[in-house]
Amino acid sequence: MTFQEHILQGIPEILPEPKTYDNSINHAPKRKDILSADEKKLALKNALRYFSPEQHATLIPEFKYELETYGRIYMYRLRPDYKMYARPIEEYPGKSSQAKAIMLMIQNNLDYAVAQHPHELITYGGNGAVFQNWAQYLLTMQYLAEMTDEQTLVMYSGHPMGLFPSHKDAPRVVVTNGMMIPNYSQPDDWEKFNALGVTQYGQMTAGSYMYIGPQGIVHGTTITVLNGFRKIKTEPAGNLFVTSGLGGMSGAQPKAGTIAGCITVCAEVNPKITKIRHEQGWIHEVIEDIDALVTRVQKAKAAKEVVSLAYLGNVVDVWERFDEEDLYIDLGSDQTSLHNPWAGGYYPAGLSYEEANDMMANNPENFKTKVQESLRRQAKAINKHTEKGTYFFDYGNAFLLEASRAGADVIAENGIDFKYPSYVQDIMGPMCFDYGFGPFRWVCTSGKPEDLAKTDAIACEVLEEIKQTAPAEIQQQMQDNIQWIKGAQENKLVVGSQARILYADAEGRTKIAQAFNKAIANGEIGYVVLGRDHHDVSGTDSPYRETSNIYDGSRFTADMSIQNVIGDSFRGATWVSIHNGGGVGWGEVMNGGFGMVLDGSDDAERRLKSMLFWDVNNGISRRSWARNEGAMFAAKRAMEAEPNLKITIPNLVDEDLL
Repeated sequence: MTFQEHILQGIPEILPEPKTYDNSINHAPKRKDILSADEKKLALKNALRYFSPEQHATLIPEFKYELETYGRIYMYRLRPDYKMYARPIEEYPGKSSQAKAIMLMIQNNLDYAVAQHPHELITYGGNGAVFQNWAQYLLTMQYLAEMTDEQTLVMYSGHPMGLFPSHKDAPRVVVTNGMMIPNYSQPDDWEKFNALGVTQYGQMTAGSYMYIGPQGIVHGTTITVLNGFRKIKTEPAGNLFVTSGLGGMSGAQPKAGTIAGCITVCAEVNPKITKIRHEQGWIHEVIEDIDALVTRVQKAKAAKEVVSLAYLGNVVDVWERFDEEDLYIDLGSDQTSLHNPWAGGYYPAGLSYEEANDMMANNPENFKTKVQESLRRQAKAINKHTEKGTYFFDYGNAFLLEASRAGADVIAENGIDFKYPSYVQDIMGPMCFDYGFGPFRWVCTSGKPEDLAKTDAIACEVLEEIKQTAPAEIQQQMQDNIQWIKGAQENKLVVGSQARILYADAEGRTKIAQAFNKAIANGEIGYVVLGRDHHDVSGTDSPYRETSNIYDGSRFTADMSIQNVIGDSFRGATWVSIHNGGGVGWGEVMNGGFGMVLDGSDDAERRLKSMLFWDVNNGISRRSWARNEGAMFAAKRAMEAEPNLKITIPNLVDEDLL
């Protein structure tokens, strides 16, 4: 069959032959055995719902084996034989261009060059899934190929509930992931209900079809590292940034350090992902010996090199050894997937990678003990460095949260706060989010590099024009992003789809989108998909990350993210998503995202102006009400630009009166 015929058939009537387990692929770790005997039967019944009764006898032993061996039913047999990547939009079958664009984005999320565990449909973060199993993928792609612009596809945690009548301005797809009753949102609840096949962890941009490979976080990490050095009034050249993790999101760190202009040491325990990042050019050198690492860093410091070094080993050993050698670290952080500490997100010191994976699956209680011991050691070593002057920040991966739960010395003297700030509290919140700047991104659906180059030039021209009259408060943000977009091609950031990201406020996003839509109408470029990371001004309520610089007591509320998705839905988004979990952990965050297809039409122009303005200013209004100075400035500026906008501005209290 042709590729289009494969898509249109959905779940095949005749089962394909079983697939051989491919050991060359980076696979998800085995999940722990958490279901009772009756629950395992229920998991099998749930999986078999996708198949006709005459196929059940064949599939039951196969699915039982997967559940017992891997802790999940992935339905490997149904994994397509065609290559998984974002094809040019015209290669997809369908009646709706918007639906074709969504198919393109789904396949990009599962591209082997992009996805962390592609055979388990996991894009990044150890458990950030696009779907729970391959039947869901096949059925979803079939629905998208059949749907019209008068229908909406409803997605329940990877499961396509079906096509429902709607209208052309409604979202083509509405996605929810991990929506749990609050009292059932503990880590073991995810293990249980995911194993049952009734929910999944969508991360941020995995389950919302908006991941663009490590580039998505390279930009944010570059801005963070640059501003981190600015904060300590130190030039990046010849100075050291130490961190860990080379997986989907964390793999961006060494590339960002190189763009920022410093020495980066990034530890990683997984040989496969280290090899992938090296082959992709995201790291310059791989070092497996700690003595050799010390010598190489000393040499790099002496020569003021700009170099990224991957240490194939545990980051705890790096922190401890650098302390013993009195090797000064300027900036320190961590980007292991500590939102998922017991299932592969963090590997404890003292165990090999293989030993840790075995213990994780077969002795989970002992594994948890080892992880917490390791976190205490890591925090102790970090504390020694910060006493020497190192600036350490939590990079939003729940490092400080899990370290505190392990009993590590990371609590401030007041007994409540952490002794180290989140990067949002110190850097991204006050410098970017409060002013409306966040990770705007786009994908060229033609798949042509020349289209991406044209959009880069358009975006740069728009930003340079805005900068000429921008207020002093946002001049630095404008300049950083102009510099970024000018170097985007040179830095070879594309992995998977022809995509780009930059930080922009509502004015920048709207004007760039309008310019793209005009270029599409003029036949200069093909269709463009707009989106953003959920890690943004308005999309995410996360008390230890995105909303950690909210100090009015509301940082544990989730009104903003829910309102964001509701508002985007009726203002013209092509698809919307809302997730529990993502970045900092299941039960710790609510985050919403969107996708919007630009086709050069007047309808697209109308939708983008309405939706992008709301998508940013919803967050500005919440941050302003929390009395954030930059957000109050941004809110007043937004009202001057749009007469129909009326934001409730807080009255400030004299502290002496209190």
